[in-house]
Amino acid sequence: MSGTLYGLGVGPGDPELITLKALRLLRSSTVVAYPAPEHGDSLARAIVAGHLPGGQTEVAIRMPMLVERFPAQEVYDRAAAELGDHLAAGRDVAVLCEGDPFFYGSFMYLFGRMAERFPVQVVPGVSSLTACAAALGAPLAARNDVLTVVPAPLPADQLRERLAQTDAAAIMKLGRHFAKVRDVLEELGLDSRSRYVERATMANQRLLPLDQVDADSVPYFSMVLVHRRGEAWA
Repeated sequence: MSGTLYGLGVGPGDPELITLKALRLLRSSTVVAYPAPEHGDSLARAIVAGHLPGGQTEVAIRMPMLVERFPAQEVYDRAAAELGDHLAAGRDVAVLCEGDPFFYGSFMYLFGRMAERFPVQVVPGVSSLTACAAALGAPLAARNDVLTVVPAPLPADQLRERLAQTDAAAIMKLGRHFAKVRDVLEELGLDSRSRYVERATMANQRLLPLDQVDADSVPYFSMVLVHRRGEAWA
């Protein structure tokens, strides 16, 4: 009998935001796997480090973190093969995913390779979207508002089109695209109704007005929340 593959959402960074179900499965699984950069430590593992019981087999799925090379298909092919060997031997495998596994989560690439061959359970986690809203004290949407999730790497014209047509937006994956995003928001007159947060719930979390953000230092783990009315309850 094969083991079960668990995709565990471990939340946006605060170790206390892991769900009880994810915590139970994390501690009971024989194998724990997690994404990691080619060199250095895994953020997903760091989030749960204090919860690990010890004695588990750990698999670091090392991958390039450059946008133009992601997702690295051969990395997921190799990881699926390695984790598949553990599952075939009857060992349960918990794969850690920052935020939620199915909200831009890396686990989806393993799911697509393994769900037809092995039992898979996905445990949702607190997403960066809701974590940023809580950190900013800014409700995402209300009543019949349309909320749009927009990846910052989109070209400026596509960003402009999508932001012009929505009541509220969450702009993700800012990084080196922040200056472009800020320019578009200013063109649309939405800059005063936008809020910036980076590394929500982590120890180094920062909240800033858009005009105080250094565009050259914006990390990948950052987001701008926009509401056309300024406040969702208005």
